[in-house]
Order: sequence, then structure tokens, then C-alpha cells
Amino acid sequence: MLDLKFQSEGYNTKLEERNYDVIILGGGPTGLTAGIYTGRALLKTLIIEENMIGGEASSTELIENYPGFPDGISGMELTERMKKQVEKFGAKIVINHTDKVVLTSKIKSVKTDSEEFQSKAIIIATGSSPKSLNIPGERTFKGRGVSYCATCDAPFFKSKDIAVIGAGSSGIQEGLFLLEYVKSIKFIEFLPYMTAEKILQERIKKRENVEFFLNHKLLSINGDQTVESITTENRGTGEKRDIPISGVFVFVGLKPNTELFKDSIELDKEGFIVADEHLRTSLEGVFAAGDVRKKILRQVATAVGDGALAAFSAKTYLERLKLKD
Repeated sequence: MLDLKFQSEGYNTKLEERNYDVIILGGGPTGLTAGIYTGRALLKTLIIEENMIGGEASSTELIENYPGFPDGISGMELTERMKKQVEKFGAKIVINHTDKVVLTSKIKSVKTDSEEFQSKAIIIATGSSPKSLNIPGERTFKGRGVSYCATCDAPFFKSKDIAVIGAGSSGIQEGLFLLEYVKSIKFIEFLPYMTAEKILQERIKKRENVEFFLNHKLLSINGDQTVESITTENRGTGEKRDIPISGVFVFVGLKPNTELFKDSIELDKEGFIVADEHLRTSLEGVFAAGDVRKKILRQVATAVGDGALAAFSAKTYLERLKLKD
């Protein structure tokens, strides 16, 4: 076994091997599941993750809708278990930034900050990232009162009044977690209704220290050194209002991490990768799985299913290549 050392643990990432059967881009639930399946198929597998193993799922405080955990499980614990399973079946993991990919040739290449790797098949599982609001004050106060991760930053807002932008399932679920720390939450929702799962709506409505501003638009985030207030607009009446708060948590959807592939793979108008029922993209030997591809539901359960299917399709592709050689 090669000795893998992770940058996240203070080491330089270094692998002796450069050539693989399959390279998986992304170490969230999708990529980890794909790695389990390709590893069990005895395919030489490398997983390259940009930031943290587990992806967005690892920062979720409680996952209640993943089968097998009736009391729920933290995203960190679930993805850590997946990581151990990946390593058990021999897939290698490296934490590094990917600078460039070449996917149009028979042998694909992936160039990171420090090394270049090659493979016959690629599974793109780079996932998605939180969308920005692109309003005045958002960028200015990022890290100084504006956050996109409740699990990461909730303790900094203990006993303070905050705003949560978005009343979908993510916004409400993260809001419930934030209520363990904060004094109160103002929920700002662009639509005239909440879109969160009904069970989450029922839970949040039972809390006394919450207030909902439905059919409202967030115009700006205001302050001096840190966040001091937000300005909202009632979309029905046009009335503007300044609301004193000390923090803003943004949960308004996701954008695909497809910047590396925009000039080589077919994307839809929102930037998600277009793939068929076998998760094949417009390029031979390149597969897309999980939140990065065009689909109607983005959950850990669907990510895991995508990872398994992408691995199976990659295995089938490699078997066909072998017959041709």
C-alpha cells in the first residue's frame, strides 16, 4: 500500500503512481461510492478532491432521509464511514486543486497543483456549491457576518439575532440547527411560500423565536466592520424595511462545479452536465454523477445511486476497450 498523506493534515500530497484505470473527480458521497464500486471491481482508482472529503454533505449537521439511520446521522460521520470503506477496497485519495483536464483523447489526463495523472476513464463527481446572492454587502461581509455553512459558523453567533435567506429544505434544516445557538432568526424567502419538506415546516413553526418574511427580496447586507442589518423589500407592496441583525446565513440553492469542463462537455443552460441514463456524457469514457449533472433531485441517497451506476458504466466501458486492444 502506498502511504497517503493529506494536505488537510498538514502534509504535502504525494503519490508514486501516475496511471490509473479510473480517476474520480470529487470526494463527496457520489465520488466515494463510485470509488467503493471501482475498487471492488479491482480497477486501479484515484479519487481527487478539491477541498474536504465528504463535500457539502460533510457539513450537514443531521441527515435524516438516508436509509438505514432511523435517528439520523451527521454528514461528517456518514462520509467518514464512506471514506474508510473506499480505502478498504483499495482506492487512493488525494486532496489537491485540479488545474486542468484533458478529456477528449483516449487517455485522459488530470493536472493538479503538484502532479499530473492519467486514466482511461473519468467520473466527474465534483458536486455543487452554494449560490451567492450577488447583492451589495454580501462579498464585503463574507466571513464577517455572512456565512453559507451553519455547522461551520453557528457558534460565532451565540445569543445573537440573525437572518436565514431561503426557506427551502436546506434553509429550514440549517435554521433548526442554528436555533440551538442564536437568539432568533428572521427567515427571508423570495417566494410567497416555503418550499421545505412538510416535516421541516412543521418543526420550525413550533419555534417561538422565528419570524418569516415570505414574498420578500433581500436588497442589501449592511454594516461597518461586521453585519449590522439587512434591507428587504416586500415583493407584493414594494415596502422596504431595515432589519437589525448580526449575521446572515445564505441557503438559496446550488451551482454546479463545472468550470473545468465548460469548453469540452455538453452542459445545460444552468451549467449542469448533461448525461444519459448510463451517466455517459458527450465525451467517450467520461461519466458524470451526483449533484454536478442535470437531474431533478439532489440528495445523498441519489448521489450514492449515481456513484454506483457511474462506476458500473465506467467498468463496462473499460471492458469494451480491453476487447478492442
